[in-house]
Amino acid sequence: MSASSQASGTHLFGIAGKVAVVTGGSRGIGAMIARGLVQAGCRVYITARKAEACDATAAELSAFGECISVPLDLAAPGSAAELVRRLGEREDRLHILVNNAGSSWGAPLEEYPIEAFDKVLSINVKAVFELTVSCLPLLRAAATPDDPGRVINIGSVDGLGVPALETYAYSTSKAGVHMLTRHLASTLAAEAITVNAIAPGPFDSKMMAFALDDPQTRAVIAQNVPLRRIGEPDDMAGVTIFLASRAGSYLTGAVIPVDGGIASLRR
Repeated sequence: MSASSQASGTHLFGIAGKVAVVTGGSRGIGAMIARGLVQAGCRVYITARKAEACDATAAELSAFGECISVPLDLAAPGSAAELVRRLGEREDRLHILVNNAGSSWGAPLEEYPIEAFDKVLSINVKAVFELTVSCLPLLRAAATPDDPGRVINIGSVDGLGVPALETYAYSTSKAGVHMLTRHLASTLAAEAITVNAIAPGPFDSKMMAFALDDPQTRAVIAQNVPLRRIGEPDDMAGVTIFLASRAGSYLTGAVIPVDGGIASLRR
């Protein structure tokens, strides 16, 4: 590759100097994304419900760049406004908002509690909407036609097809995230703010730990992925950096499966 091509490629995917927020950034997919953004040169604010875990991850990621812990329970009333208030004390603009925080609930159909829908939809859908709207002034301040503000919502392959597990509220909520992504993208396109969603397949996370921590179950899950493996941190960081960079600036309203081919080839 020539020096000019290398420079062009670096600029095309470069996000150094941008300010990002990653909710649920202390572990799992959120931590994978936060690490990728920090290593790419962003100043990254991570949130998590447990302060100790949030602080520990921020300290770990600060070895690669700038990562700031903002412990908050985004399901609690007023938490979105509080996050924006704290962010506004340090920043006058926000380039990238990654709505990753989420929860799940599994139980057999006739034992599935109705309160599961209240909890899961509240954090997985309502909190995404509330925080995105609350962050709009900071996103608008960063947005330009050539380099839009970016909202990246974390959906799920389970929102694209019926999952094997009985996680009714979770899969329903992630389908809702995908539609909310399209709805927000339609509204905000005129303001140079893109809104896209990533729909992960199996990755190492707390939600998947019950299955992936068992070597035999992990092997079975991997064999049911067309690419025959579990997702790795760079898989998640890579698509996020693409969406946040100039390379992804003409994409909005998309739901991108990052699932080894499950949604496209197996359903």
